[in-house]
Amino acid sequence: MSRQQNPSGSGLSPLESRAAFSLAGIFSLRMLGLFLILPVFALYAEHLADVTPVLVGMAIGIYGLTQAALQIPFGMLSDRIGRKPVIIGGLILFAFGSVIAAQADSIWGVILGRAIQGSGAIAAAVMALAADLTREQNRMKAMAVIGMSIGLAFAVSLILGPMLNTWIGVPGIFWLTAVLALAGVGITLYLVPNPRESHFHRDTEPVPGQFGRVLANPDLLRLDFGILSLHMGLTAVFLALPLALRDWAGLASADHWLVYLPALLLAIVLMIPFVVIAENRRKMKPVFLGAIAALVLAQFGFIAFHRSPWGIGLALLLYFTAFNVLEATLPSLVAKMAPAESKGTAMGVYSTSQFLGAFIGGVIGGWMHARYGLNGVYWLVAAGMALWLLLAWRMTPPSYLNSHLLRVGVMEAAQAEELQRRLLAMQGVGDAFVVAEEGVAYLKVDPKQVDFDALDAFSAADG
Repeated sequence: MSRQQNPSGSGLSPLESRAAFSLAGIFSLRMLGLFLILPVFALYAEHLADVTPVLVGMAIGIYGLTQAALQIPFGMLSDRIGRKPVIIGGLILFAFGSVIAAQADSIWGVILGRAIQGSGAIAAAVMALAADLTREQNRMKAMAVIGMSIGLAFAVSLILGPMLNTWIGVPGIFWLTAVLALAGVGITLYLVPNPRESHFHRDTEPVPGQFGRVLANPDLLRLDFGILSLHMGLTAVFLALPLALRDWAGLASADHWLVYLPALLLAIVLMIPFVVIAENRRKMKPVFLGAIAALVLAQFGFIAFHRSPWGIGLALLLYFTAFNVLEATLPSLVAKMAPAESKGTAMGVYSTSQFLGAFIGGVIGGWMHARYGLNGVYWLVAAGMALWLLLAWRMTPPSYLNSHLLRVGVMEAAQAEELQRRLLAMQGVGDAFVVAEEGVAYLKVDPKQVDFDALDAFSAADG
């Protein structure tokens, strides 16, 4: 296989594989703890003191607010005191919040516990540690492993949540999430390799001076609004769906997994060809717009077939398929549209928007439930997705450029400018930014046109 076809070169080394899978384990255990209550909490919360639909939504979504507020600061803190201390501290906070929620007998206690869970914001520190432990050419592979673990945690939680609720109840689920967080501490201490050195990576971490540029980019703002809307909708839908399955479709809560499991499995199969068409055949924008439209249609399905488990299941299949397509393509679009030197900053803003969406979906979804009933929640999500569709319609078609890093060696500023000029002159290089003091060239390249051997020659010559 030629270098043009395989730009990443060799596969993950044993150390890189160990790093990728152990960090994915930490991430998935934490996300499993957050997601397990999603399909069951609306049913459990009815028995808590001081409960209202708005407070139920806040309890589900509040973790997103604290996570959004703290993930970038914690990532920056990890640059100063080390990755592992921040990750371990965040997991202990998560376990502490889980214990508070497990012992709560009022909705306010659960809200406090969930807020503390979210304050254990380790996402940025985990990504930074993954960057410390992987070579530039293999970093995307490691990030992909971590990303897939999050999707797997979400799928497993929707199936296990109703089962665990039958066996140990929601307080038991909170206790379990505390144990999972402490297991993550063990993985951090004993399985995650220690990096030889930790340093700043602008391809995975935010640069404070780049926030203005990222926030002024209309295409990136559309994508930030998109991930906010997607997770707003997810949180709101699961405020209504468990209640609809029980009260309208007549399905016992212990049997809700019978709807979730087939819908999830089929959705995973159905989303694959759409992602392949979007990426490999360069049809990203039409697939993207079609998936958003499918989210709108799914809400109408929930409304029209709310008394039929089969009808809800079909609407859920459409929803999960579209959700999975968008969850896979949105980060790819951010990476394609962000300037080469601002990718880490763009991804930081994107992740913050995602967690804010979960909070907004919980609060506004709860308010709509209180005022307009379960169908009001679906109408809210349909309106949000329709607004997103209108904004996305004007999105600039992506350039299909991939991020690529070259280790070129520390150099003088004048040398960096000259190297940047030479890189930009190469066929297939759409953007280049050389950071002299880091000794790294951040590139955006077309993998079908660029000569990777020629790029490596720059690395060998200058580094």
